[in-house]
Amino acid sequence: MKRTFAFAILWLVWTAAAPAQTSQAPRFIRAFGEGVVSVRPDAGAVSFSVVTQAATAREAADQNATRTTALIETLQQLIGSNGEIKTLYYSLSPNYNRDNPPAIIGYTAVNTIQATIYDLSLIGLLIDTGLQAGANRADGPRLSLRNDEEARAQALRLAGQKARRRAEAIAQGVSVRLGSVRSAEEGISIRPIAVERGAAPSATTTPIETGALEVRATVTLEMDIAQ
Repeated sequence: MKRTFAFAILWLVWTAAAPAQTSQAPRFIRAFGEGVVSVRPDAGAVSFSVVTQAATAREAADQNATRTTALIETLQQLIGSNGEIKTLYYSLSPNYNRDNPPAIIGYTAVNTIQATIYDLSLIGLLIDTGLQAGANRADGPRLSLRNDEEARAQALRLAGQKARRRAEAIAQGVSVRLGSVRSAEEGISIRPIAVERGAAPSATTTPIETGALEVRATVTLEMDIAQ
């Protein structure tokens, strides 16, 4: 019994002294904020593909080059200095039959270009012009901002302010004071806002509603609790 009692006293002394020998865990409050800004896009991109098939690789490539050159020249006349055209993808590959073993029966050439225009009222006309000029396929438009820094900054400010207010509310709720900012993490995304369409108007060009872009920012804030 005496040995057990002495051990208990020793354990109590050690546990009482232990906190003084170890560093105190950091105390902080974590809060999350989100900011959303709606802006009008000022650029639209459409990709056009020219696909040609022929008995030989040379014929497929030559036919594709002729049609793609005509497509680029026609689109350039429409875009002028109000946009840009660039190549996205090119391939030339053999076609096989289903025999065993398979045999080459021809070749397919694919050239995909992207046309970007800054006058969004011409997006529909851009699509129609590309298809009429020889493109087999059109994809888009992909709407964007030529310079999105201001919209990003505005959304981040809103998110940061909201995170700070929430951290202050939490601190008041648990009766503590906030200290300095320990860390701040951000996230941001830009996506088109869905447009509700009414009855489609009669039009001679492909109707495109550009709508708006949603810039959404998030901020996760960690703030020390003042001692």
